[in-house]
Amino acid sequence: MRMYDIIEKKRDGYELSFEEIKYFIDGYCSGTIPDYQASALLMAIFIKGLDKRETADLTNIMADSGDKVDLSSIPGVKVDKHSTGGVGDKTTLVVAPIVAACGAPVAKMSGKGLGHTGGTIDKLESIPGFNTSLGMEEFLTNVREIGLSIASQTGNLAPADKKLYALRDVTATVNNISLIASSIMSKKLASGADCIVLDVKTGSGAFMKTFEESSALASTMIEIGESLGRRTSALITDMDLPLGYAVGNSLEVIEAIETLKGRGPQDLRKLSLELAARMLEGAGKGSYEKCLEMAEKSIIDGSALKKFAELIKKQKGNTEVIDDYSLFGSSKYVYEYKAPCDGYIKSIKTDSLGVASMILGAGRENKDSIIDYKAGIELKRKTCDKVSKGDLIAKLYTDNNESIDKAVGILNDAVNISYEKSETRPLILAYIDSSGIRKFHR
Repeated sequence: MRMYDIIEKKRDGYELSFEEIKYFIDGYCSGTIPDYQASALLMAIFIKGLDKRETADLTNIMADSGDKVDLSSIPGVKVDKHSTGGVGDKTTLVVAPIVAACGAPVAKMSGKGLGHTGGTIDKLESIPGFNTSLGMEEFLTNVREIGLSIASQTGNLAPADKKLYALRDVTATVNNISLIASSIMSKKLASGADCIVLDVKTGSGAFMKTFEESSALASTMIEIGESLGRRTSALITDMDLPLGYAVGNSLEVIEAIETLKGRGPQDLRKLSLELAARMLEGAGKGSYEKCLEMAEKSIIDGSALKKFAELIKKQKGNTEVIDDYSLFGSSKYVYEYKAPCDGYIKSIKTDSLGVASMILGAGRENKDSIIDYKAGIELKRKTCDKVSKGDLIAKLYTDNNESIDKAVGILNDAVNISYEKSETRPLILAYIDSSGIRKFHR
């Protein structure tokens, strides 16, 4: 078998066999296939595409390229969720405790953020003392004992994806649905869950900007998961607006705690309950309606908040943060961003809001950037809200005074104020599973 022949075959639009895909992945990981040939095949795939079988094969081979988490020692149906990333998306911090409190084990491996979308691990590490670097036995023991653990992804989890993504990133071959789907699902499969619920974002703050792109990606990932024996479903959710009001690590943890206390923003509460209900349904806890009721009850009776406290304690964090937010620390500088005129907030470019937060110190411009856990943006107004000149729209938090002017410049371009009130679309746009797509209009 020759790499030249595989490149030529895909260039001409033919299907690649399982053996040919495996030859490519194994060879590229071992270093016997050079970057220039791997780049050529990726571009051929980008242009000609992969069919369902090829995409599933690529996913499975990448999942098998490194360590795989064995969750068989944990009783019950193990459930996981994955978000394609968005500004202010802290749902894992709410959803995982809800699901665990309702009796479905959550063994979740998450990543750190890069760019304007924050990572779950960064948020958790803003809690003083919280340890995300767990050994596998400790990770599994925690799930067996309290039904929940969230840890950093092992460096050898789907290493083929990591190496391939780095090459895609510099060869303009990222934005291909089959390649995106196989990248996400290879890590989910290697993480060992029986049931996977996907939160696929769409809009200005998401990687996929249109509903059509997002639903196509979701459908592809569902096909992959189902074909490889994992019950998989997805929600298509709006990211034309940030989720909640907080953007930044400790700010988002505080907002998640407030949500678990029953006092959080309605959009964050609604999406978290929806995701939790779908996860519980997948775990066999009953009908969707029953699972939604269970999820809501866990917030009302405090059991979800108690589960979050158990998670913090198990992973060596300071549980006092749940009632004393001052333990997160405070920023040296707080800037009040105010409305320049009267009107209605017509739109806020969500990705720009994320970039502004990153500049303040809440995100990484590159993998070596140091995070300021306290930094970020706290919105006081959102799209459709009426404002008068001088009204507070947002507070900016940072330890770097020099970053404020640049962040404000970005917000000036991102916040659009109009005399006419605009309409927002529903937060949850559709639910997709193996039986098809169901759109929502609420």
